[in-house]
Amino acid sequence: MTVKGSCHCRNTQFEVSKPPSSVTRCTCSYCSKSGALWAYYKPAQFHLTSPVERVATYKWGSRTVKHHFCATCGGTTYSESPDWSTGKPDFDKMKIGVNAHLFEHFDLDAVPVTVIDGKNLW
Repeated sequence: MTVKGSCHCRNTQFEVSKPPSSVTRCTCSYCSKSGALWAYYKPAQFHLTSPVERVATYKWGSRTVKHHFCATCGGTTYSESPDWSTGKPDFDKMKIGVNAHLFEHFDLDAVPVTVIDGKNLW
């Protein structure tokens, strides 16, 4: 079941191949300030349906994570990141983190939230 989403002004739109079974709240400085709850997908499960020119990108710290946001309204939309499960970036296992607050027709309160202590991890 495809789930669609968009930023506030709808200039950045996307879809994912299925609804998330859980979401993640990270406490790092970027995530806590953006307020995003992240749903993670493999790159093949995510599709940007609006022109890429409508997306702006921010890279912070190690510059290995691309945080994308709408170039018009500034809404945090999705990120591209290597897998960090081993403590080091694995660029052979990329993942897309989608701001689950932006999903249409999805009950975010129905899925569990996992908290990652990014404030102290990175």
